[in-house]
Amino acid sequence: MDRTEKVKIGVLGGGRGLTIAQFCGQSDQAKLVAVCDNDLRCLNELKSHFGEGVAYYDDFDAFLNHDMDLVVLANYANAHAPFAIRALNAGKNVLSELLPFQTMKEACELADAIDKSKKLYIYGENCCFMGAPRKMRQLFRSGRMGTFRYGEGEYMHDLEKDWHRHSHSDPDHWRNTMTAFFYCTHSIGPLIHISGLRPVSVTGFEAPYTEKMRRMGAKGAPFGMEIITLENGALLKSVHGVGPAEYSLWYSCLGDKGKLESGRCILNEEGYNDIYVKAEPSADDKSIELDTADVDDALAKQAKGRSHGGADYYMMYNACEAVLGNPDADYIDFYEACDMFLPGMFAYFSVLDGNKPQAIPDLRDKAIRDHWRNDTRCTDPAVAGDQLLPSCSKGNPDIPQSVYDRLKEKLDKFYAEEAAKKEK
Repeated sequence: MDRTEKVKIGVLGGGRGLTIAQFCGQSDQAKLVAVCDNDLRCLNELKSHFGEGVAYYDDFDAFLNHDMDLVVLANYANAHAPFAIRALNAGKNVLSELLPFQTMKEACELADAIDKSKKLYIYGENCCFMGAPRKMRQLFRSGRMGTFRYGEGEYMHDLEKDWHRHSHSDPDHWRNTMTAFFYCTHSIGPLIHISGLRPVSVTGFEAPYTEKMRRMGAKGAPFGMEIITLENGALLKSVHGVGPAEYSLWYSCLGDKGKLESGRCILNEEGYNDIYVKAEPSADDKSIELDTADVDDALAKQAKGRSHGGADYYMMYNACEAVLGNPDADYIDFYEACDMFLPGMFAYFSVLDGNKPQAIPDLRDKAIRDHWRNDTRCTDPAVAGDQLLPSCSKGNPDIPQSVYDRLKEKLDKFYAEEAAKKEK
């Protein structure tokens, strides 16, 4: 693509998609040309935000006919793969928000579509582009930390307060039916991106179901844990969930020559841009407060103050660079996305198998794909068929309809208050 042209971006999904679309107004690389959402309330909000000059669609096929270089998928997390396949088949490059797929069958079909289309598939794991993980990756790739030996990732997000909005108060919403292991790449992803290593096996552990999850109307456990072995024998520990008491985002990495650790991030604070380093041969202990302005690249000024500590800006910048043909663009391709997500998927298989270790398949090998083409195990009845899994390993909890009725009242009140604000 000619670098004198702006990357024409179309966004599916006006919730999370709104934040991503705003990048186009912050960068001279990209131009927002179209948005699509089947929720007319959301589509009208997008129209009021972006105004004229952008095309608005409530039909995905019509949206795909628009002249676009990159389609950003910010729709429901359990539906990304089918929409990615349709976009690739239409000749579009794709940036998929979390998560890449929900079954091995979808994974194989998505890999086939990428191979056939020759278009870019980019995975939107924004935590990889926060300050501390970016610096960790640079230090490991430079060789200063030696060989990667161990890493820990933690993404514990207490979502009870806003769960009625996140789940639309719908008992069948993907957030209410997902396992504790589904939304796993915020904790696993940065460790994979830092190390550059492929996971080969995983053992999963599931926390007990809690009354808090029942109040939320969520059928999965509050959090899960993965113990992952990488191809060089290194180990990872990942913990993540939506039902802890407090928010925590944190990473730690150990190499032969030193250790790196991020700050303990508390919601709305910039802990993910703090990094602590102890490394040879510089030897002395030192604490480095890493602000985006201190990162050794030219994006810090543009990214500062943007969403998720500037991570969304870095993610979108590199996606556009990839579309523009920059071979040095730092983006996550499909197979790295698999390396980030499959440990979570197979950790749940491990739990269901009595916490036995599970081998993680490498879908780069087309012969291996053939073994998994008919595997539809997941918690989505519309996709799983007769391979439907429970949301919790001990069986789905009994949640009375009154829980969802109460959450629906909160949701209706929220919408009414938002409408009243706009009228003022």
